[in-house]
Amino acid sequence: MKRLPDGLIVLFAAHPARRNGDVDYRFRQSSEFLYLSLVPEPGYALVLDPRRGEETLFIPKLTQQHAVWLGHIPDLAEARQTYGIRDVAYMDALPKAVRRRARGYRVLYADPRARAAARRAAPRKHLDTPGLREAFEELRIVKDEGELKLLEKASAATAAGHLAAMRETQPGRWEYEVQADMEREFRAAGCPETGYDSIVAGGRNGAVLHYHHNHDRLRAGDLLLIDAAAECRGYSADVTRTFPISGRFTARQRDVYEAVLRTQLGCIDMARAGVTSMDVQHRSEELLAEGLRDLGLLRGSTEELVETQAVRVFYPHGIGHTLGLDVHDVQGGQRRRLPKRKSGRLRFRARLEPGFVMTIEPGLYFMHALLDDPEVRRKHRGRVAFDRAEGFKSVGGVRIEDNVVIRRGAPPRNLTRVPKSTKEVEAACAR
Repeated sequence: MKRLPDGLIVLFAAHPARRNGDVDYRFRQSSEFLYLSLVPEPGYALVLDPRRGEETLFIPKLTQQHAVWLGHIPDLAEARQTYGIRDVAYMDALPKAVRRRARGYRVLYADPRARAAARRAAPRKHLDTPGLREAFEELRIVKDEGELKLLEKASAATAAGHLAAMRETQPGRWEYEVQADMEREFRAAGCPETGYDSIVAGGRNGAVLHYHHNHDRLRAGDLLLIDAAAECRGYSADVTRTFPISGRFTARQRDVYEAVLRTQLGCIDMARAGVTSMDVQHRSEELLAEGLRDLGLLRGSTEELVETQAVRVFYPHGIGHTLGLDVHDVQGGQRRRLPKRKSGRLRFRARLEPGFVMTIEPGLYFMHALLDDPEVRRKHRGRVAFDRAEGFKSVGGVRIEDNVVIRRGAPPRNLTRVPKSTKEVEAACAR
């Protein structure tokens, strides 16, 4: 309300989405509505009145038929107690309330779901959705202590799940069986939701960045890459670990893994207030280029391998992203957004500030889609040892991802508690 004092602010909860027939997808509240209200259900609305410093929660007036099929119907008093908002009314009172409170305001700030209702209630007011979105961008990127506690709980549940996956994985099992073992632990730790669809990718599937099938059989001698996390009251962790299905790394797997781990540790140490996300990205590319050169997969100076993007043949994504109510969270708004860098697309471009939570997730991948691409081969001939890379395709991919909190005048605080040194990983896989 302090950021948008010149207008009434109207937000609607997310709508249920139909899956098929009369079955809906599992409901997940809009992140902005969850941020302001913690209401997890559909059918609600929130009106903020900056001039009066007041907030009103509007709740659905549900029928007894709803109770028959879906359960308890909260009344006004219960909603007031549950969500801590003094002024609570039924949704049918919304149009009149918006019309009355909009008097004297220049603008109505409405989210996309609320625009139609706001326009009908106050047709002469200017509707502003981008301004509301920008305010959320600026506010949500800095996490307070309450938010960090929810992220800590999500991280603890995530750690329990990844440890179960390491413990239960063995040759002959299916990717989805390991997924079930892991997600059971998320729920047992009090986090019944995942932050995103789990990636459980054995062998060469690990070279597919957003692999989602999870239906292959695990083979002895391969690696298993798992990118999965629990969500706590809307706040999600985001953790990736890569480990040997048979319990021990081969020499080649270990060499690739160590190159990624050295890069991750270096980038975590660098992620401090005042450093830009582009600085961390550049450093990750330097360290991975050096590791790939040591493996005989790249040739040339570190600077050349980064500037020509030869390193991105094996590392085609960014070092990390912000984290919070969205697993790829808000970017911080236009005032924080830094200019694009000369080479390589990078979504998160900002100077790091205390209270930012971000992922640090370098990786090396041996992808047919890149290594066999004639244009890639032509562009990087002489710098990439394509013939030698053929022998690494069985490695698939290695990614190591932790979640860190940026602090003032100190190294970042790492929320992730899952083993990641080769010795610790092999111990966790021991059966």
